[in-house]
Amino acid sequence: MCWGRPSWTYCVFLCCRKATWVHELCRVLLAVSVMAVALRYPIRDVRSNVKPVALLLAVAMPFMALSTAGVAAVTLGVGLGVAALLGAALCPTDPVLASSVVTGDLAEQSVPARTRQILSLESGGNDGLAVPLVIAALAIAGPLTGSQALGEALWQVCVAVGVGAALGWVAGKAARIGERSGAMEPGPLLVFTLLLALLVLGAAGWLGAGAVLAVFVSGLTFNATSSVGERMKDAETDEAVNRFAVLPLFVIFGAMLPWEHWWRMGWQGLLFLIGVLLLRRLPVLLLLKRPLALRWRDAVFLGWFGPVGVSALLYLTLEVHRLTLDPRLLAAGALAVAGSTLAHGLTSSPGPYM
Repeated sequence: MCWGRPSWTYCVFLCCRKATWVHELCRVLLAVSVMAVALRYPIRDVRSNVKPVALLLAVAMPFMALSTAGVAAVTLGVGLGVAALLGAALCPTDPVLASSVVTGDLAEQSVPARTRQILSLESGGNDGLAVPLVIAALAIAGPLTGSQALGEALWQVCVAVGVGAALGWVAGKAARIGERSGAMEPGPLLVFTLLLALLVLGAAGWLGAGAVLAVFVSGLTFNATSSVGERMKDAETDEAVNRFAVLPLFVIFGAMLPWEHWWRMGWQGLLFLIGVLLLRRLPVLLLLKRPLALRWRDAVFLGWFGPVGVSALLYLTLEVHRLTLDPRLLAAGALAVAGSTLAHGLTSSPGPYM
């Protein structure tokens, strides 16, 4: 037992690296989610959106990390290290929560296809590409030197891309050859792609690379080399499985909410949450409206619907493993995840464009 702790919730996180199982669960769920994102659209649509997605990853994602860190420093009064860690962990757009506003009949009828595709692909890409920002934040907080952080970031990204592309290409060619030869019956590829996601996750993790990024790259490569583009009708099944798989994590997360710490944060916590929801993403998307060739409605939509979710939990627990934990880090991070889930869940229905 952890008597004397503020709540039993933090016993899970603070005692003997008990956040390990949460971290591993997040890795698996994100692997399933980003694989679904990579296979959601035909590869021709992915190629047509490379430039806007690259702009969001190169410009918007660092801005989101910096703005979140600034909000944390101003509202919570935390130091530079904790602020940087919060900014890096909360900057990715969660693909699970984002899928609720880009998939389904209502989304297809009310949201332009290009806007939906940009949000989906960005959410898949920045989940893995947040790794360099997290490593930079760890360097600011103390555990890593600048040279160590640079070397680790390059290794994680480059190896992840290489492993993901190689395994995705092999899997795609194998599926195509298997169908043509009759050794593999045409049909839904759900089980095949789930196994591919887990294979890539394990291989990248064994090599110390960014596993989530590797899975996303493998999914895109598989999309380009296999017949998955010919069977987009299977996407609805994939999305259903994806959403069902993430339910256990959110049930556990709901049972572990640190209410006592939130109460102690008081109005500062409320200001932090409002600042994250309004300043983390919306301003930079409005500034990028013209380079992204967006209408005002689309820019506001993309600026608002950048939810914080499973990916934030992944990186928060990663930071727990690497640091002597400041309790405010997890309290503020959990508040952002819970507040984003509630706010974006409520505003996603009956539809942001209705």
